[in-house]
Amino acid sequence: MVTVLIAILLPFVCAALIPLLYRRLRRVTHLGWFVLSVPFILFVLLARYIPQIAEGKTFIHTYEWIPSFNINFTTYLDGLSMIFGLLITGVGSLVILYSIFYLSTKESLHHFYCYLLLFMGAMLGVVFSDNLMILYTFWELTSVSSFLLIAFWHHRKASRAGAKKAMMITVFGGLSMLAGFLMLYVASNTFSVREIVANVEVIRDHALFTPALILILLGAFTKSAQFPFHIWLPDAMEAPTPVSAYLHSATMVKAGIYLVARFSPIFGGESIWFWLVSVIGLVTLFWGSFNAVRQTDLKALLAFSTVSQLGLIMSLFGLGSVGHYYGYAESSIVYTQASFAALFHLVNHSTFKGALFMMVGIVDHEVGTRDIRRLGGLMSLMPVTFTIAVIGSFSMAGLPPFNGFLSKEMFFAAVLAIRDVEAFSIADVGLFFPFIAWVASIFTFVYSMILIFRTFLGKLQPEKMDRKPHEAPFGMLISPIILCLLVVGIFFFPNVLGHYILEPAMASIYPTFPSSSELTPHIHAWHGINAELWMTLGVIIIGIILFKTLKSWKPLYRIFSQKYTFNTYYNRLIEISENGSEKLTRKYMTGNLTHYFVYIYVFFIALIAGYFIWSDAMTFHFDMDSVIESYELILVFVMIFAAVWMIFAKGRVTAMLLNGVLGYSIAFFFVIFRAPDLALTQLVVESVTTALFLLCFKYLPDLMPEAPPKRVQWSKAVISIFVGATVTMVGLAVVHYDRFEPVSTYFNDAYELAGGSNIVNTILGDFRAFDTMLEVVVLLIAGLGVYTLTKLKPRKEEADREN
Repeated sequence: MVTVLIAILLPFVCAALIPLLYRRLRRVTHLGWFVLSVPFILFVLLARYIPQIAEGKTFIHTYEWIPSFNINFTTYLDGLSMIFGLLITGVGSLVILYSIFYLSTKESLHHFYCYLLLFMGAMLGVVFSDNLMILYTFWELTSVSSFLLIAFWHHRKASRAGAKKAMMITVFGGLSMLAGFLMLYVASNTFSVREIVANVEVIRDHALFTPALILILLGAFTKSAQFPFHIWLPDAMEAPTPVSAYLHSATMVKAGIYLVARFSPIFGGESIWFWLVSVIGLVTLFWGSFNAVRQTDLKALLAFSTVSQLGLIMSLFGLGSVGHYYGYAESSIVYTQASFAALFHLVNHSTFKGALFMMVGIVDHEVGTRDIRRLGGLMSLMPVTFTIAVIGSFSMAGLPPFNGFLSKEMFFAAVLAIRDVEAFSIADVGLFFPFIAWVASIFTFVYSMILIFRTFLGKLQPEKMDRKPHEAPFGMLISPIILCLLVVGIFFFPNVLGHYILEPAMASIYPTFPSSSELTPHIHAWHGINAELWMTLGVIIIGIILFKTLKSWKPLYRIFSQKYTFNTYYNRLIEISENGSEKLTRKYMTGNLTHYFVYIYVFFIALIAGYFIWSDAMTFHFDMDSVIESYELILVFVMIFAAVWMIFAKGRVTAMLLNGVLGYSIAFFFVIFRAPDLALTQLVVESVTTALFLLCFKYLPDLMPEAPPKRVQWSKAVISIFVGATVTMVGLAVVHYDRFEPVSTYFNDAYELAGGSNIVNTILGDFRAFDTMLEVVVLLIAGLGVYTLTKLKPRKEEADREN
């Protein structure tokens, strides 16, 4: 499907063009207007397929890449990937529009938009990839590009630290996920997600199925900031507000959510999947909301609220996995509603949280501070921004008439319904789910009220503000206003979203269920007087009481000592690792070349000889060897004589000539063994190197005699003998080594493989050319690095800020 391929590649192409065009574009218009066209066009292209996706159609296309290893660029557009594709491009368009008015033209805009497009393309690659290896490639590219975005203001120490922490935690999870993908491949013999889902019953009993499940969840939990990996998200708020609004409301943190949703058909019926996803999600929900209340920085508050909301969505997918356990039955449809609520809240969260991040950016941009203790009384001065804050915060708190109320009610219904599940021993802890959900929702209500009342109401404190407060320019208000209109519009017309967007996504999560329409409930605001309503009323009443008495009970947070936080443990781990690495490096990096050779040779002996001995492959059979001719023995003795004499040579020139004797003797052996091409190459290389060395050594002083201790001499002699013996024995053993299939069998049909009737020519023409291409790429990268270091000097104002 060409559209999906365009959606993935267009951001990368435009990112590559930005360095070439930005100097010309900035003379005519803001660079952001050019970049804005990319996600907008992609959003329109994807939106054209909504009716077809709603009818149950899917679009798949495979571009062969490495078919011999089952690695192909397979794009897949279905209901689930459509939701994320629309969020990535739709919210991306609004974020770029917002950034045009938020970022100063004095900023390094070409770098910012280049990084943003790289991230957008990587996220689209993640959600549209069917091949696990391609998905992983884009997954790690999101980590790299998000690192660049978070560290955009690299002159700030906090920005660099936040980017580093996000990179380390998410890359660790990515590597774990890669191991899980490889285990799935071993179990299923395919990298295709669709094929794994189709054959899931065959691989459930495989020994690697559960380890793969755990490792893949590690990748999802780290990327979506689940407890205890959530610590990177608050520090990532040092990024510019457009980055926070994009990465941490609609895209990067949702990648982990996408992974869980995509792999639910594979692992959903397993009890360990249910407990890990639902419990970790609930703990994250509570811990994020609990810590959001104590924050005094608006972006920090939103960061922990994002952690909390991600935990809510994750827990819903965990609860919805019960539907896979029971399978399709009328009585079990109720358990699939949790997944529907997760998808619904996924969209709702992107709308109200994106608007709130932009609102905070406006306050910071126009007032000069995000510190709640310095804010207040802004409602009359910034009425539009205040309205955005009210709509976003009330939706986040789960109040009508906003979309967050609808998905929050469905969340309460899901945690109440889970008490009736008989599988997975839930009955023993059934009350745990609704209680934690209810308590966390109370804290959500409290921090939502803090966001509104402590920022916009109360007494104005102009003496504590860096700038005179005033309303933001209209251009900066357009994007959050659009998001707020969606927040209200979805509340009044939720079933349009449910039918065209959420229903086909449910079909992707439950592919074995015959009808996705039965999985999609009719969304309405009033459900009558039921338990969900009483839980909501309790949240509002107790939330108001806690907000009004905040000063009296907020000191309780001091009980939680900073010495025992996850951030402290992370910093200690980093400190211990750095100190340990430094001490270890100092021990072996002595500056003595002899020591380095000892390390290399000892490692070589231990690895190569150790493996051959351990695998019982060090065996020799001389009965079938060829007869050794007399002239071959003469050449051997000449080489032995030259090698031994070289050790005792007193001059560099003599040693170099003896080394040439060794090289030419090897060339003679190539002639004897009927390899004239190798002999010619050896002669040319040996002649050139000998001449060059002789030219250089002529101007160097003679070798100074050394008198190292006997212990050192004997150790060198022992290592030399063992290295020589290892190479000799390996050379003899490989002739009879039968642990692996010989490489030569791959080239049995050289003509069919590469169109060459001569195997040697095929190897040289195909694979040597490929190797040369990679060498050229390495040289190109090195050249670009040198050019960057020498030509792209930091601007004077950046250097002054560093100083």
